[in-house]
Amino acid sequence: MSDDDSPMEKMLARFSQPGGGKKLPPSGGDGGGGDDEEDGMLRMSFLDHLGELRSRIIRALAGFGVVFLVCMVFSSQLWEIVQAPAAEALQKTHIAGAHLVAINLMEKFSIIWMWTPLVAAIFLGSPWIIYQVWAFIAPGLYKKERRWAVPFILTTAGLFILGGCFAYFIAFRYALTFLLGIEPGVLPMISIDSYFDTFVDVMLGISAVFEMPVIIFFLVLLRLATPKFLMEHSRYAILAIVIIAAIITPTPDVFNLMLFAVPMCLLFFVGVFAGYLLVLHRENKRFPWGKVILWLLVALAILALAGWLLVVRYHYHLVKHWPFLTK
Repeated sequence: MSDDDSPMEKMLARFSQPGGGKKLPPSGGDGGGGDDEEDGMLRMSFLDHLGELRSRIIRALAGFGVVFLVCMVFSSQLWEIVQAPAAEALQKTHIAGAHLVAINLMEKFSIIWMWTPLVAAIFLGSPWIIYQVWAFIAPGLYKKERRWAVPFILTTAGLFILGGCFAYFIAFRYALTFLLGIEPGVLPMISIDSYFDTFVDVMLGISAVFEMPVIIFFLVLLRLATPKFLMEHSRYAILAIVIIAAIITPTPDVFNLMLFAVPMCLLFFVGVFAGYLLVLHRENKRFPWGKVILWLLVALAILALAGWLLVVRYHYHLVKHWPFLTK
């Protein structure tokens, strides 16, 4: 295996080696001068990989099952959290008598006692599931690469949960307020089934999209893409993001479309920046953090000064809604 091989080729070569899960010996003939990067790396046969995959799937499902059972105990409280955006939107639109309804006999049971705990378990159990994924691929990594386990798990699970929080507290609430406020004279009778379907689509869709920085970072790590290539073709990425946002957004208006698309575009550039830092690390270069932080502080100082002038001199005052400053 030459030094010029890509990480993807190296990983495939490691996984294809027979050896029944034995440690790879040092490359030196005497066993004392081997490459430190290959210390602790495992050789596993195809059957060993199947056994390891089976073991990790069972552990992931077992952990997920425990979280699901705990969530079932708190089904009523979880449903209160799920239906809170609808209650808030109905209150904002001043529609008297509107509420969520159950159309058929089994709807309340299936939605409140089965599907709501299941969705909650996906979010709460995501760190454990991601850890099992990492534990499966770790034997094919060098020792120094395995040190990324904690950052990988925290970043991936954190972005997934952060996407759910963004969908729950911002995107979904604004979309509901828009939809219910289209014609106040029409009394909406929303079934909990259709409401929950829209809720899950938005929550899981945005949470999955928030994994974009991790995906871009691994594309750069495996040399399948470069930050330069991604920046040169960023207009196509933005177009794809807008199309995805249009599919995820439950409303046809431009405001909610931008509410979904703008954070997704920012996440794309965050992923490109993370890949750029990786390339600098490969080339033994350092990013000028000092200058960047200095310019950010200058920009924040200018914004703070502008806000102070608007409030003190031009008699604006802060409000809780857009544009946050008004006379």
